Amino acid sequence: MEQGYRNSQSTTVLSASWAMTVEETIKQLQVFRQEGLDRREVQRRLKKYGPNRLRETEKKSIIQIFINQLKSLIVILLGVAAVLSFVFNEWVNGIAISGVIVVNALIGFFMELKAIRSMKALQQMERVSAKVRRSGKVIEIPARQLVPGDIAVLEGGDIISADMRLVFAAKIQADESVLTGESFPIGKQVEPVDETAVLGDRTNMLFKGTAITRGSAEAVVIATGMNTELGRITDLVQGAKEETTPLEKQLDSLGRKLLWVTLLLIAIIAVSGIARGREVFIMIETAIALAVAAIPEGLPIVATLALARGMLRMARHNAMVNQLAAVETLGGVSVICTDKTGTLTENKMTVTDLYLSNERIQIGAVDKNGNAIFTINDKAIDPTQNERLMKALEIGVLCNNASLEKNRSSASSGVGDPLEIALLIAARKASIDYQKLNQQHPEEYEDAFDSDTKRMATFNRVDGKYRVAVKGALETILESATRVSTGEGFESLDEKWKSYWLQKNAELAEQGYRVLAIATKEADSIETNPYEDITFLGLVCMEDPARDDVQEAIKACRSAGVQIVMITGDHPKTAASIASSIGLTEPGRDNVIVGKDIKPYEKMTPEDHQLYRNTSIFARVSPKQKLDLIAVHQAAGDIVAMTGDGVNDAPALKKADIGVAMGLRGTQVAREAADMVLKDDAFSTIIIAVEQGRIIFENIRKFIIYLLSCNISEIMVVFAASIVDAPLPILPLQILFLNLVTDVFPALALGAGGGNPGLMKKPPRPSSEPILSKRGWYSIFGYGALITFSVLLAFGLSYGILGMEQRQAVTVSFLTLALAQLWHVFNMRTKGTKLFKNEVVENPYIWAALGLCILLLLAVVYVPLLSEVLKLTNPGLNGWILIVVASLIPCLIGQICKLFTRK
Repeated sequence: MEQGYRNSQSTTVLSASWAMTVEETIKQLQVFRQEGLDRREVQRRLKKYGPNRLRETEKKSIIQIFINQLKSLIVILLGVAAVLSFVFNEWVNGIAISGVIVVNALIGFFMELKAIRSMKALQQMERVSAKVRRSGKVIEIPARQLVPGDIAVLEGGDIISADMRLVFAAKIQADESVLTGESFPIGKQVEPVDETAVLGDRTNMLFKGTAITRGSAEAVVIATGMNTELGRITDLVQGAKEETTPLEKQLDSLGRKLLWVTLLLIAIIAVSGIARGREVFIMIETAIALAVAAIPEGLPIVATLALARGMLRMARHNAMVNQLAAVETLGGVSVICTDKTGTLTENKMTVTDLYLSNERIQIGAVDKNGNAIFTINDKAIDPTQNERLMKALEIGVLCNNASLEKNRSSASSGVGDPLEIALLIAARKASIDYQKLNQQHPEEYEDAFDSDTKRMATFNRVDGKYRVAVKGALETILESATRVSTGEGFESLDEKWKSYWLQKNAELAEQGYRVLAIATKEADSIETNPYEDITFLGLVCMEDPARDDVQEAIKACRSAGVQIVMITGDHPKTAASIASSIGLTEPGRDNVIVGKDIKPYEKMTPEDHQLYRNTSIFARVSPKQKLDLIAVHQAAGDIVAMTGDGVNDAPALKKADIGVAMGLRGTQVAREAADMVLKDDAFSTIIIAVEQGRIIFENIRKFIIYLLSCNISEIMVVFAASIVDAPLPILPLQILFLNLVTDVFPALALGAGGGNPGLMKKPPRPSSEPILSKRGWYSIFGYGALITFSVLLAFGLSYGILGMEQRQAVTVSFLTLALAQLWHVFNMRTKGTKLFKNEVVENPYIWAALGLCILLLLAVVYVPLLSEVLKLTNPGLNGWILIVVASLIPCLIGQICKLFTRK
């Protein structure tokens, strides 16, 4: 009984059934078509192959989402510092640091609460029923109870619930766009096809998750659940590794460096202190001060809030980001791999041209008033005054079974075959009311579309006679036509005319158009052969048009050094045509690599890698091949974004560094697998998101340099004092106050900056580029040394020259450090910008942060409770003069260096 089946881990239960005849398939599955399976056999197969459902993916719990916020190495360092503080009874330090960890985790937790649950949408697909023939009767069952060998009975509008081999087909078409990316419905038939045929060319198969748009059929189930093509995609989604974002990697790298710096400094201080016989308690206090100073406690909060603000800013531009770290990753994108259907195109069949003898009539989009522009040779015409045009459009309405919504919109949707809906929309653009026309000329008889003859005709009553409307494939219409309509009247359809139309049809097909021939005649009776002695009117050209904003978006990508690669399951000619029309490729240079010619990743040579990286169009590509092509670019060091809207795009969306799904037309599966969802489906929104990502990265780099230079200055101050056996100029809790308050607010203001307008004129940064370059580290230590010098100068003058007692001198050094760090924010302006006109000076948040911090500093000095906790006192007039003068030194020297650098 089970001969011909593979095991349950197979990708299909019956091997290459599309290459078998109907009889061979039925025999292999051991089922009688007219009887179907009986109840006992169904139970046996259900036990063997399991229910027809997809495997659930493990969902992230709320606790897991929260724990993920604590995995950063910098957060772990903070945890160690908090534990040390508690161990040595520094309770205030420990509680403050613990508070930082909790606040940071909560911010990230609430921003990422909607975690990825890709399989939820896939499982919803299975909550449908199916009609099957069992024990000789047609019954309706839940789709999950389908088993291999079931005979399914199908009709237009049905959702396919398993992979099936057609055994009978009557004028059937299927919409497979969510699985293959094919723009148009696919005509189906029962004859075998080549065993090597790719998914989109298996015209005798129906696949789980697709839908029948017209016709009726019977099919035998050959695969269920995870053995279906959709099941394969499910496996790829579940198996695709989610890439760690560059920012996460770089912050972890920074955390490791800080860890080693902290341990090294503590070891040096401990050894030197013990060698000089210093008290153990003093050494512990110094070690804690160094640990607190070395770790930028505010960095996780500032980075998280900067990313969260970037997420909200992108949301205002219709880009919804699911993961915080993905916001910054967008700025580093160097390659955008994009699907075609629904991403670069409208995913809607549209009549764009009519060829009537020697005239080409173009139909534009509908404007906000519901009007469309019709042109001949780029000159606008009134369609109602062109008799041949109106007749052709009327034929498209009469020979039609679809219906439209009532609104006048280019986005009109309807019920029926997408091709017929497109014909109705084209007629509506010419002010033809299809309902009124059908009332005036009621249909008396229809010769339905046949997938073998590829034609259809209707008889519509006109003044006691019949108007025959015919549409179909050009070759079949030309066989029956005897005359052709021209601008001067009618001519005999001789071989010259036939050759002309066949050549025109080939040219249009080469350009990626879907071409339909239309014809008409008058008849006295519905018994007349509708295809005999007809008058050929012309060709109707349809395409899935490119989105209006795509061409400009691609130009912007080129300017920003971002490569665009089209990866689609659609036909190569269609892909090449769209690529040329949107400026992705130049005419004549639109080389396309077809999926069957793409090697598996593990078998690719360096030459293959180079070829694939230099190619802009890939067609007839499977979901697995999309993963391989993304891996090729990632192996070359590129940061890859993948856009898509279909089920077939979900694995690649998850594999890419940034997955971008369409929010309007995209499937729920694609949206859940992506890092970012476009609410407006506009490709141009990606460019806005990339620009925001670049701004955020630059801002993150600035505030990291700012925070670390402040921390380095604190380390140097403590280290210098411990080396010379002097009192600590600044205490651990004071350092913690600076790190959590006066450092954080200016850093947050830097993170909220608008960036430089020239960012999108530069190429993306290499993925290997660290968040801090050598130049960045030089800046950190240079600025840190300047601040350290000013603090030690103020402490030495107040303690040694002015004769202040230790607490007052520590207050002077604390305030000098605090103000020096505040003024230091102006050193963060971009190299080459003007002194009083730059992104820092013009950032209102900077001034607000400075004002708030100065008020807080005055409070901790002059409010008794706060001053007692931080061990501060009034520095006096001389102290304030010294504080202000000393604190300005790093800023003044920094600005002088900026001026010389600019020159």
